[in-house]
Amino acid sequence: MNIQNQAIRTFVERYGFEPQYLIRAPGRVNLIGEHTDYNDGFVFPMAINRAIWIALQPSNESAVQLYSKDFSEEFVMNINEIKHSAMPWGEYVAGMAWALTEHGLGLSGWRGVVAGDIPIGAGLSSSAAMELAVARAFSLAAGFEWKPLEVAKIAQFSENQWVGVNCGIMDQTIVAAGEEGHALMIDCRNLELQSVPLPAGTVVVILDTNTRRGLIDSAYNERRAQCEAAAAFFEVAALRDVSPEMFESHKEELEPTTRKRSKHIIYENQRVLDAVDALRRGDAESFGRLMNESHVSMRDDFEISRREMDIMVAFAQSEAGCLGARMTGGGFGGCAIALVDEGHAERFSYVVGNKYEEQTGIKAEIYITGAENGVRIVEL
Repeated sequence: MNIQNQAIRTFVERYGFEPQYLIRAPGRVNLIGEHTDYNDGFVFPMAINRAIWIALQPSNESAVQLYSKDFSEEFVMNINEIKHSAMPWGEYVAGMAWALTEHGLGLSGWRGVVAGDIPIGAGLSSSAAMELAVARAFSLAAGFEWKPLEVAKIAQFSENQWVGVNCGIMDQTIVAAGEEGHALMIDCRNLELQSVPLPAGTVVVILDTNTRRGLIDSAYNERRAQCEAAAAFFEVAALRDVSPEMFESHKEELEPTTRKRSKHIIYENQRVLDAVDALRRGDAESFGRLMNESHVSMRDDFEISRREMDIMVAFAQSEAGCLGARMTGGGFGGCAIALVDEGHAERFSYVVGNKYEEQTGIKAEIYITGAENGVRIVEL
């Protein structure tokens, strides 16, 4: 039974009637442009074929009841008295309720069941998918207008101010506005979107190293502070405003660690622009080369990779059919991605997975995906 049917069936078992709505909110991978989002830069993510599903029924009560099939626990909240939850996943529900209220949107109660197949902690944005699925549920229950980019900003506000993760805007935007068959270049300063088709005859292979990190407990916030220090040195609003030429002229004046961090961001922004140009020309090989360069930069300059990740990426890059590979997400564990010729994808996945397990003793989870639509209501 697929995930959506599991959510519907569990809803009926718990509440005794059919849900009125079914919501799908996808996870995402970022093809290139890592840690550039909170530097007002450019990112190039796509929504994937793994998702969070919520089956729900609006109610006239002031309570939200949401049962997690994955965790076998129920979150209950009074929308007039929003509090922090002891359940980690429940914090995303409470946080979205609080953030929507803070932005002047009225709430109404609902009952629901949530289920998903986005691996938690893998860097595939299960948190943003949860936020947008919950926000869509509140919009259906309360009847407020659904504006994807505005709600993406509210979801980021929730994660920053309620959950305590100082994330950028990328994850929420792609989950809200993803487009089938396309990646989106997002200008994180003004949220301008450019839809770019993926190369014909290719797929994205997600290579989950099964190593995990928590963004709150990682060096994420430290990296962000280092980037802000570099922007202050260059006297600009954000590192997006520093060109490679400006960086090269002044790099020796920077403290060594700050120099490496800013180098990654400045050149990564340029790689995103070059990657989009390559795809518009139909040049998948150049796109793949830029992916490879991005991984080296994250490993050596931003220092957010790890041994298992580097092993996975090296195996992927050396396998037939691979155009390029890199780690994706916040770093310190999680997933790599590879752009692969569609005809090689099954064998690529099998061989790379076996080599990785032989080398590390860890069994990888590997998924083949195309680009999917963002959060949507699925007809029941």
